[in-house]
Amino acid sequence: MNRFFVAVMALLVVATATAQEKKPLTYVDASILTIINKIHDSGNPFERLDVERYSSLSPNAAKTFRQSTGLALVFTTDSRNIYVRWSVNPRKLVANSPDIYMRGMDIYLRHEGRWTFAGVARPKTDPTVLEFEAPLVRRMGEGVKECLVYLPAYVTLKSLEIGVDEGSVIKAAPSPFKHKIVFVGSSLTHGEGVPRPGANYVAQLGRRLNAETPNLGHSGQCKLQQHFIDIVCDNKADAFVFDAFSNPTAEQINERLYDFVKQIRAKHKKTPLIFLQTVRRTGAMFDLVAKKRNDDQRAAAEKMMEKVCKDFKNVYFISNAFDTGADNEGTVDNSHLTDYGIYRALQIMEPQLREILFRHNIK
Repeated sequence: MNRFFVAVMALLVVATATAQEKKPLTYVDASILTIINKIHDSGNPFERLDVERYSSLSPNAAKTFRQSTGLALVFTTDSRNIYVRWSVNPRKLVANSPDIYMRGMDIYLRHEGRWTFAGVARPKTDPTVLEFEAPLVRRMGEGVKECLVYLPAYVTLKSLEIGVDEGSVIKAAPSPFKHKIVFVGSSLTHGEGVPRPGANYVAQLGRRLNAETPNLGHSGQCKLQQHFIDIVCDNKADAFVFDAFSNPTAEQINERLYDFVKQIRAKHKKTPLIFLQTVRRTGAMFDLVAKKRNDDQRAAAEKMMEKVCKDFKNVYFISNAFDTGADNEGTVDNSHLTDYGIYRALQIMEPQLREILFRHNIK
């Protein structure tokens, strides 16, 4: 009799869970929710930069900065299921990046006082499909949930809706973060190789440092150009962090870095400017041409940052920022960090960032 009772109860639990999963949904336009990690307001809520403000942007840069990289939604809901429906612009897939990072999303829920990864929205694997509907997290318990949804990293969103159980409540919530730290950088910052949006090193630091972290990564094209100066000078932040030595040649670093800092410091008199040394490319251990380029980049950065830090106040250099270890296990392709590589790098980078930020009462 007891066995029969247990079996019946198990069937009831499964049936209840299935009913919850299939409950009708109500979709709301995500633009009515709070969008964080934007450097400034823009006409399109799902674009990280208002590109029309910057005439110095190349067409390629403008296209890239229309992507939703780093943006996140903040809301509360009592729904037991959370879905997402979205459409994107066409684009060529990036070989080193999973589709969940490029065109999908992930969700974090506040659990026991901390943001905890809870699920992903997977896009269709067919690159020609541009409209999607997928669950983020399902079959949760009763009660109000605090939600943080990171948007796709390598596409421009055309539309975005959040689906909740019919009859449940979904509300915009205030930003949970106290500070704003803007990150400017290369594909390391843009996130090539990262498994999902919330795992990007910039997003992880945001949750850890209690800060909104606008992500201005531009894969392959962060070369200390004027448009980065214009963007940084045009916007306010508690601090700016630069992954600025991964793309330029040693010659470009020598020629451009000093004026780059000089122009920004003229606008932001006291704001901390924190520069990250580029990754030591693991393939350069064997590829002698790649080794010379990488060594030259790093040497130029070391030399110029010594001068810059001497001549300008509140400028800092983390010389081992992207150190992933000597065993070459931290990258997907000898350059771009995997989640394991990010874990290793943050163990070194984060304490140094915290110490710098603490000096400026950013804590």
